[in-house]
Amino acid sequence: MPSILPEGDPAPDDGRLPAHVARRVREAESAGAPRTFSLYVHVPFCEVRCGYCDFNTYTAEDLGPGASRSSYAGTVTGELDFAAGVLAASDVPARQLETVFFGGGTPTLLPAADLVGILGRAREVFGLAPGAEVTTEANPDSVTARSLAELAAGGFTRVSFGMQSAVPHVLATLDRTHRPENVPAAVGWARDAGLEVSLDLIYGTPGESLEDWRTTVEAALALRPDHVSAYSLIVEEGTKFGSSVKRGVQADVDPDDQADKYLLAERLLAEAGYRWYEISNWALDPLDEGIHRARHNMAYWRDQDWWGAGPGAHSHLAGVRFWNAKHPAAYAQRLATGVSPSVGREEPDAEARFLERVMLGVRLSEGLETSVLDVAPDGGAQARGEIAAMIAEGLLDGRAALAGRIIPTLQGRLLDDAIVRRLAGF
Repeated sequence: MPSILPEGDPAPDDGRLPAHVARRVREAESAGAPRTFSLYVHVPFCEVRCGYCDFNTYTAEDLGPGASRSSYAGTVTGELDFAAGVLAASDVPARQLETVFFGGGTPTLLPAADLVGILGRAREVFGLAPGAEVTTEANPDSVTARSLAELAAGGFTRVSFGMQSAVPHVLATLDRTHRPENVPAAVGWARDAGLEVSLDLIYGTPGESLEDWRTTVEAALALRPDHVSAYSLIVEEGTKFGSSVKRGVQADVDPDDQADKYLLAERLLAEAGYRWYEISNWALDPLDEGIHRARHNMAYWRDQDWWGAGPGAHSHLAGVRFWNAKHPAAYAQRLATGVSPSVGREEPDAEARFLERVMLGVRLSEGLETSVLDVAPDGGAQARGEIAAMIAEGLLDGRAALAGRIIPTLQGRLLDDAIVRRLAGF
């Protein structure tokens, strides 16, 4: 969750949503394509702030009334109650949660009982759909066999470990606190608890060789996780990394190096039975049945609905986006006084929504329907010409295009931004 909030209009203190939100939800249901509903819970606490991190996180244990680690669960459950009231007052049809995701920060710095308590309150006020996916992020050194067992018993189904690297000097550069040997132990405990396991990796760290990256991917595969995410390191302004690069203390990332590492990851993962379903995500899926994909993230990429709870958390309901106060103390104070934690709201226009649809769609293995291009100002004529050109250049799958879908090839995945620009006409 990026730490910089977007610009937008002020959100009302009572949180009431525009009338067309409820209408759109009902229309989607009547059309046989109901909008799914998810919950994101932001936990902003970390032991150490990593040098590359641009998320809304804090290392202090106490950030003010209602914003300490010990009181945070009570504050978030207060927002869940507030959210249920807002949806009812806005006449939005009740929907059960299909997915719940605890992110951060490091959610597992809170006691497992607190996380289970938040989930329990979500179950009470919204309901959980049968087979709902419930995930928490975790650092490998922030869990124990007992805490993971408690999470599983409380309704969690999945844990996403921030492994990042299996090479000590790379972990040190990234300011990660765990040792490589923490990862197999944590994965084993999660397996014993009956949880699905995802491992998050980062490639392209300055000083990381191609062999270092191979070591990391092979170490992850040796644990046979259900899911792997691999993200290229991005140097953001305002971070420790960004400052070091700007001052010339540290080398910037190398796009060619990152491309080589992406191609290596794709080859190793594919050989091990993992299929890509989003540019940075692979699921263990030898028979191509769609199993083990992160359903919560799929809800984001498919433009579904979610409520984001916690400081700086973003929500999306039927085209309306809103976000909470960034600082935990300000967030907690608003809730304590009966005021909506949401401080900003926006509703992207047709052009912005078209661009977003293209950006998200071409990242997925299921692709983007070519019919989406019909809403472009010229009816999609220019974009369709670009599709033909990009097929010839080896960036798009020609057979998929004949079937009405825009799907990038492996080479196209490396040039995703260029594909988006050409389809969107800029």
